[in-house]
Amino acid sequence: MSGYIMGLREIVGARPLMMPAAAVIMEDVNGRILLQHRSDNHCWGLPGGAMEMGETFEDTARREALEETGLIVGEMQLFCLHSGEQAFYEYPNGHQVYVAGAIFTSTDFSGEVRLDKDESLDLMWYGRNEIPDNLNPLDKPVIERYIAAKTK
Repeated sequence: MSGYIMGLREIVGARPLMMPAAAVIMEDVNGRILLQHRSDNHCWGLPGGAMEMGETFEDTARREALEETGLIVGEMQLFCLHSGEQAFYEYPNGHQVYVAGAIFTSTDFSGEVRLDKDESLDLMWYGRNEIPDNLNPLDKPVIERYIAAKTK
């Protein structure tokens, strides 16, 4: 969780916060999507997270991808904006957020996949027909929308 958001938590406790965030759907040359097995809720989801002060959505997506996967993301395209009631989430610790997120896609990344053991239990590449059932509730509608768009 970002330093900014954690600082706000010290003031407001678990009450809902509006959280700007970004994530990136990374697809390899075989059409597989990189998913992160999250340590906070044990669900699979997209590399991404909360924006820090002064960052752009693009900066946030690139930083989070690097921190969580070890991959450096090059060119990205905006896929969708994710907000509203479907972007409400309550973390296992009771903290509530309404995410206002920018979701990007990229096939342009470099480096070696490296697990961030603080936030991740595993990183795996999944084909569009192999996506696990236990998706992070915030990422599930985005991943489903992406797969639907790719199968048209």
